Parts: sequence; C-alpha cells; structure tokens
Amino acid sequence: MRVLVTRPAVSAGATAAKLTALGHEPLLLPLTEAIHHSDAVKAALAGPYGTLAVTSAEALRALPSESIASWVDRPIFCVGPATAKTAENLGFKDTRIGQGTGLDLAQVVISAANEAGPLLYLAGVPRSSDFERVLAEAGVPFRSVDAYRMVPLEHDQETVARQLRDERPQAILLYSHETARQLFATVEPAVFQSLGNLRFFCMSAHVADAVPDNLGSVAIAADPSEKALLALL
Repeated sequence: MRVLVTRPAVSAGATAAKLTALGHEPLLLPLTEAIHHSDAVKAALAGPYGTLAVTSAEALRALPSESIASWVDRPIFCVGPATAKTAENLGFKDTRIGQGTGLDLAQVVISAANEAGPLLYLAGVPRSSDFERVLAEAGVPFRSVDAYRMVPLEHDQETVARQLRDERPQAILLYSHETARQLFATVEPAVFQSLGNLRFFCMSAHVADAVPDNLGSVAIAADPSEKALLALL
C-alpha cells in the first residue's frame, strides 16, 4: 500500500522504515517542523524540580546536551512507550510510562506526586490543556516550560496537489489534529476525491474530527500510539 506520512522530517524517517518493513511504500509530506527553545529549557532545569514530564518525544530533543547528565537518575514521566524509549536512549534510567494521552499520564503523575519533589513539564505549543488541568485540579505542584513550538511549513498548494496526483497514496497517516487541519487547508477536497477509495488512518478521535466528510474512509487507532496506528494498515 502507498502510505502518505505527514509527520515532521525528523520523525518521518523512522515511520518510513517501519512501513517499508511491513511491505508498504512510504510517501513523505512533512507539514510542520519543531522550533526548539533550548535556552528556556536549560534555565528551567536549574530550578527546584525533582521530576520531569513530557507528552512528546520532541520535548526531549529540546534538552540541552550539557543538562541531561544531572537528570538521568531522576524520574521522568513519559506519555507513552515510544517517548519513554527516546528518554532511555538519552540515558534516563527511571521512566514512568503512560498509555498515550495527557489525561492518562496525569494520573500516573498523581499516583507518584510525593516521591521526588515538584514537577517540570517540558511542553509543546500548540498542546492540549488536559495534562496541566488535571494536575492543577489534583493540587500537584508543577511548572510548565515551552520546550518547542510546532510551526507549519510553507507548501505551494499546486505543488502538493501535483505530488499527490503523481504518487497517488492509498492511505494517509494523521498523527495530530493540527497536522490534519493543515493538510486539509493546503489541499483542495477535489484532489483527495480524485485519488479514489482513499483511507485516512488517525491517531485518535480528536484527530479524526479534523477530516472533512466525503473524502474517504476514516479509521481510528485502538490507542494513541504509532504501533496501533500502523496496525490499521
């Protein structure tokens, strides 16, 4: 199956390799890129915090290399297994893992809130407020720092339309609501309709909400992980 990957380039390569291993043909169309705020992260890491939390592996890429060593023995709360694996590859030894959503990760944090002092949340922009809202409601002390911002890449609409018509993807992987929104703002509905029997595979119901009607079939991953998303193929 020809599968369009809309992830940022830094993540798309790994996804493409997985698709190839599964016997599919990956097609790449990065729609966003991350701008890291490493100076802000470095300053925040010097504060009185005992644990970290990340709801995306991208936040870990914003960590200044010189700051990591002093944190690897402290707990880090990771939204899911893939993010935890990225943390472990950086040397973190105590990963606490959620089931893929900010709401779930907040419950993991709450259950261990008194173990290691205040929490520093390395956050992205834009983001859901769920994780921070639940922690605040539970009275868990934390601070958020914007570790990165996802910004749209400028794509010429006609160039993208030509790419899709030439490559004729049979499926499109959508990982975030914002990326899906950007895709459908860039490409006219008629382009998708011209591809015939197109299938949109979405990381969550929230992502699926961004898919307009009558463009193709929509399927939602059983849980918000890439493993579950690729299982839809």
